[in-house]
Amino acid sequence: MCCESKIVSMLRVLSLLIFASLALTIAPLPAPAQSDRPKPAPTKAPAVEVDPEAATYSTEKKYVPPGAVKSVEIGNFYLRRKKYKGAISRFQEAVQEDSSYAPAYLGLGKVYEHIGLKQKALEAYKKYLDALPSEKAAEEAKDAQRAVARLEREVVAPAPKHRGHRSRAPTATQSQ
Repeated sequence: MCCESKIVSMLRVLSLLIFASLALTIAPLPAPAQSDRPKPAPTKAPAVEVDPEAATYSTEKKYVPPGAVKSVEIGNFYLRRKKYKGAISRFQEAVQEDSSYAPAYLGLGKVYEHIGLKQKALEAYKKYLDALPSEKAAEEAKDAQRAVARLEREVVAPAPKHRGHRSRAPTATQSQ
């Protein structure tokens, strides 16, 4: 019996310790003592200097063209995608940036030809040939020369438009 009483007393002590530790963890801790020091007054941020002319500055970003070479590259991109309005805009932008840049006129000629403005295409192709840096380069521009010759024929003598069926004169074998 002696062992049993020791076990019971140990269980009582153990349960008392568990209860005491739970009570300490659940009980609120006392609030920290407040010091008698006064709180520092909030400080203002230092004044920022304002530019007196700030109201006259523009916040809008102005468009700066990328240059003739890049404009032609973008124009060719639009031309390959059959976005002719965008292509014309970029090729004209390239001409404004550098009026002696021949590929800009070549691009304009191609676009104008695609949209059916043959006279403008002819003028652009001629400017392209004139703007080429050497006669050798102009001679090598066979496609542009062919386009100029073809457009000159079409602009001077436009093909007749057929309306309905054309009557033919009977041939000797048909009249017999």
